[in-house]
Amino acid sequence: MSLRFKNGYPKTVWVMIEFYSPGCPDGGDWEKAGWWKITPGATKTVYGGDLDDVNRYWYFYAHASDGAQWSGPYLETVPHNAFDWCSSTASSDQRTVGMRELDIHDNSTYKVTLVP
Repeated sequence: MSLRFKNGYPKTVWVMIEFYSPGCPDGGDWEKAGWWKITPGATKTVYGGDLDDVNRYWYFYAHASDGAQWSGPYLETVPHNAFDWCSSTASSDQRTVGMRELDIHDNSTYKVTLVP
């Protein structure tokens, strides 16, 4: 039971996720975390637990060392350094990224492969 990312891209990538987390201590009902560094061909677990127990919908953003991005229309502010924050948390060292939505349906485990 986990959410895993596999790097099918020829460069190192960094991944962040956002997931439903009711009553997040800093306010709101969503939690965001990142940056997992994943070398080419490697797989990382970014959430260990039953995904279906959390929510059907998860969000992610990834970028590669050569500037490639896996992004979408759901905007979120994130810092440049590693973080695990409530969605409403911000800092002076941040940027806005567009996340993609993952619909895991009723799966307890899900794997995303990042490819060109």
